[in-house]
Amino acid sequence: MPGPSADNDLAQLLEWFSEEGADLPWRRTRNRWRVLISEVMLQATPVERVLPYYTAWIGRWPTPADLADEPLGEVLAAWQGLGYPRRARNLHAAAGAIVAEGWPKAARLTDLPGVGPYTAAALRCFADEEDILPVDTNVARVLARRFPDGWPGAGDDAWAAGQAFMDLGRLWCRARAPRCDEGCPLRDGCPAADAGTVIDLTPARARQGRFEGSLRQRRGHLLRELAGGAEPEISRDPDAAASLLEDGLAQRRGDHLVRAS
Repeated sequence: MPGPSADNDLAQLLEWFSEEGADLPWRRTRNRWRVLISEVMLQATPVERVLPYYTAWIGRWPTPADLADEPLGEVLAAWQGLGYPRRARNLHAAAGAIVAEGWPKAARLTDLPGVGPYTAAALRCFADEEDILPVDTNVARVLARRFPDGWPGAGDDAWAAGQAFMDLGRLWCRARAPRCDEGCPLRDGCPAADAGTVIDLTPARARQGRFEGSLRQRRGHLLRELAGGAEPEISRDPDAAASLLEDGLAQRRGDHLVRAS
C-alpha cells in the first residue's frame, strides 16, 4: 500500500504542474472526441509533431459525424506524415461507430476501433475526470521509480495528476537521461534516486526494428503518393502494396493502388 507521504507527494506534484505544466490544446477541453483524437495522435509520436496535426483535424472534423462523413482516402491523406496510418483508419471507424450507436459506456470504451485499455483510461481521466491514472510508458516509468508501492489515487484532482505524470515522465523522469538532481519536483524522498537504482528500475521497452528499407518505410512511400493523387503500380512493391490493401489503407484498381474510399 502507498506510504504515509502519498498526500504530500500529490501536493508537490500538483503544485509543480500548476506552475510548470505544458499548455497544450487538448488540455483546454474535456470533450471526449477531442481527447480521443489527441490520445490516438500521441501514440508513439512526440508532442511537438502532433500539435499542428491536432489543430488541423479539430478545425476540419470537430465532431465524429464530420469525420465519419469523409472518405477514408481523404482522412489518410490528412494524416500523411504523422506515421502509423492504421491510427487514422481506426479513428475514422470509431467516428462511424459513435455516430451509429453513440459513445459506449465507460466500461465498454474499448469496443471502439483502435481504443485499447490505455486510451480508454485516458478518456475516462482526461475527458470524464474519473480518478483513473492512464499508464503509458512515461507514467509506468515514474510509477516504477518514484511510487513503487503504488499510486493511491488523486480524487477530484485526477485530471491534473494524470497530466502531471505525463509531463514529469517526459521532461524529468526520462528513460535514458533522467534529470533527478537537476530540479526534479519529486526528487525529495524518491526511493530510486536515493538508492541509485533509477536506471535499473526503468521498465524495458520493445526495440523497434530498423526503419531504413523496412516494410513500414515502403508503405509510407506508397501512401504519400496516394495522398498526392497518384496511382502507383502494385508491381513496383508487391509486399508493401499487399500490406496496405490488407489493412484497408488503399484499394486496388486493376494493376494499381488507389485511395481508400
